[in-house]
Amino acid sequence: MKNNLVLFLLAGTILLSCNPRGAKTDYNNKILQLSSMAIGGTTTVYYANYVTYPKNLTELPIGIFDSGTGGLTVLEAFLGLDAFNNVTGEEKPDGVPDFRGENFTYLADQANMPYGNYPSAGKLDYLRELVLKDALFLTREPNRSKIVVVACNTATAYGLWDVENLLERSKTGVQVVGVINAGVNASLDAIDKADSGAIGVMATVGTIMSGGYENSIRESLEERGFKGKFEVVNQPGLGFAEAVDMVPDFIDNKASKVRENYRGPKIGTDSISINPEMLDRYNFQYGNGAMLYEKNGGKFSELQLNSQGNYARYHLVSLIEKHRESGNGLKLKNIILGCTHYPFLVDTLKKVVDELRNYQQNGVRIYEKVLSENMTFIDPSVYTAKEAYKILKKSGIQKKDSQISALKAYISVPATTLAPENLDKDGNLSYDFKYGRETGSEKQTVEVVPFSSKNINPSNLQRIKERLPLSYMLINNILQ
Repeated sequence: MKNNLVLFLLAGTILLSCNPRGAKTDYNNKILQLSSMAIGGTTTVYYANYVTYPKNLTELPIGIFDSGTGGLTVLEAFLGLDAFNNVTGEEKPDGVPDFRGENFTYLADQANMPYGNYPSAGKLDYLRELVLKDALFLTREPNRSKIVVVACNTATAYGLWDVENLLERSKTGVQVVGVINAGVNASLDAIDKADSGAIGVMATVGTIMSGGYENSIRESLEERGFKGKFEVVNQPGLGFAEAVDMVPDFIDNKASKVRENYRGPKIGTDSISINPEMLDRYNFQYGNGAMLYEKNGGKFSELQLNSQGNYARYHLVSLIEKHRESGNGLKLKNIILGCTHYPFLVDTLKKVVDELRNYQQNGVRIYEKVLSENMTFIDPSVYTAKEAYKILKKSGIQKKDSQISALKAYISVPATTLAPENLDKDGNLSYDFKYGRETGSEKQTVEVVPFSSKNINPSNLQRIKERLPLSYMLINNILQ
């Protein structure tokens, strides 16, 4: 798998030059069979029957989907946003939540994650099909939405055009918002136009390979009239999002020794490997099974990340070290958290930055000149919520009442009809089966069910409670 990922990343550098804003490449110009089924396939399971869509969208919920629970960071941004005057629409807080009274439908496509691995497995069209299925779930009965928010960065990079095309053909008036442009706008808004610098992007392997962020950054720099020199530093977050959602191939809290099925970063010499010479900079945590390892002659012969914090440490240090080694002399202005799962670990990320600022090599703080004094992490969620608000306001479909928002939340799980050999020991889709499926099939390999205490990992729920109190309040109502 690792060799495939290296080739995958190399291929991505080629695509960067021909993929404006990470969208509408040649593969995007092909209408997927699933899209045609949804519009006109009246006898298929995917037929959406859009002709019966409500003409007045006002009372419909806001639909949000992600490849897992990470997209709840976007829901939290919606619930907490107060950036506008709700009467005039002026971008000025008025003390009233901007989405007060709006209802939400959230879909976590947990069974099919991680999305970022489908392109490297040669399943790009299957990924696009998954994204369309997510949008269909939020626009078919009984979950019809008035706007679709693609909270997943990988889904935005590879499938936004497909969703746009589907909704345009549906003639429902429903629009779609993706997170990539929102993140880029937030990043550049924080930088003076006369300045120069570097912008970091931490995202899934698939999102980085798409070129979505890099191309959008470069185009936006030109459109906004930035005159200085800028570089983009990309870090493909192999396993980071999966660790947050406790995917067994990447993290196992019950493990006490190195595992055969581990698919995260390992000791090696390529760009996505752990460098043993940088262990003092990674500053990994080893207690309570956070790191699984073997030693030979007093040195580590095997290292497997086994905590969300260690994944965060590895990828952030790798990004900053990559920038330092470039020697371009530009200071890192901000780092876009190009995956909705990453903000859950923002405290750890901030701590790592402080550690590197003080890190010394032969008495020299080697990172001092590559980190700007006010370097920040950019969470695209707030800007995504702002863009959605402007669309609802302009379309005149805001729900204007003071009642408490309601949430319907769903998660995908393996279909009960699947044969046991298609599942792993934990009851999830096996890796080979997940990335071996073909497009165009009407066979249902996953089922979508409401959130419950049975399908939400307890540690994830605790993290949601701590980090996303507004979302947790609505989720807790469901679970009770």
